[in-house]
Amino acid sequence: MPVEFKDYYAILGVPENASEEEIKKAFRKLARQYHPDVATDKKAAEEKFKEINEAYEVLSDPEKRRRYDALRAYGGRAGEPFTAPPGWEARRWTSPDDTSHFEFHFGGTGFSDFFERYFGGGRFHGFEPWMEEELGAAGEGFADRMFSRRGADIEGDILVTLDEVFHGSVRTVTLQRVNPRTGQTETHTFKVRIPPGVQEGQRIRVPGKGGEGRAGGPSGDLYLRVRLAAHPDFRVRGADLYYDLTLAPWEAVLGCQVAIPLPDGSVTIRVPPGSGSGRQLRVRGRGLPKGSSGERGDLYAVIHIQVPDPASLTPEERRLWERLRDISRFQPRTSG
Repeated sequence: MPVEFKDYYAILGVPENASEEEIKKAFRKLARQYHPDVATDKKAAEEKFKEINEAYEVLSDPEKRRRYDALRAYGGRAGEPFTAPPGWEARRWTSPDDTSHFEFHFGGTGFSDFFERYFGGGRFHGFEPWMEEELGAAGEGFADRMFSRRGADIEGDILVTLDEVFHGSVRTVTLQRVNPRTGQTETHTFKVRIPPGVQEGQRIRVPGKGGEGRAGGPSGDLYLRVRLAAHPDFRVRGADLYYDLTLAPWEAVLGCQVAIPLPDGSVTIRVPPGSGSGRQLRVRGRGLPKGSSGERGDLYAVIHIQVPDPASLTPEERRLWERLRDISRFQPRTSG
């Protein structure tokens, strides 16, 4: 089944030969512009933010970018129906004789169908009722020996923002299943609760939303694997948050206080005098929640010292910098 091709380079506004740094810079600029916390039209911004995250998820990973470039070279064009060349795995289950396929697609998870098809981690475990007929001949009577049986489990990915990690949320998710015998698509819609404190790779279980059982057997379950959305200002390591704190030279030398905005309110950090680039300032208990325990990880502010652009200096500012150069006893290249 064809899916709509996504032009990730166009989404981020970068050329095909963009460097990793250019891709990162473009993502940060767009992510800040369309972050739901600052946008007026929050619904439209949320969709755009997810689209930007998806593009960054692929293009920032060398292996995924290589695979994407191969798909693009095969003839993928933005907005047009696309089917990958032979050998690419779709999100499907294949019978032992490689003749029957069961495809499924998600909506409301934060990822497009294109991403789910070629870059997601979807899995299908178990049997659907229609498989019995397909397996009957190849399985030498296997279908006749099947009685009441539990339905299949289905796995997929769900994009979760830092705000959802802090506060939790309830998402509406759709699951489309294509019956290989009839070609018809069955659509199921349900609510998924994302609890506060979820972490990258954690699976959220949705009971009974997998495949249907056979002969009165229970339905399987749906498992959604958490993929944390990239944030323009924070990096996540477990339950810890890392923030790049940019300082002017005089702030690093003299010390200062800086307010860092978090999804649950700002925190003020005291920067000691003489703080150099790379120094990490730790704030205990202001990271991400750790599940339902009530505990939280830590926040680390990583210092980066930024110098002003010489072209932007006024004549007075330049004179002051020159005066500092002339009277300062600081020798940065003196050993010891």
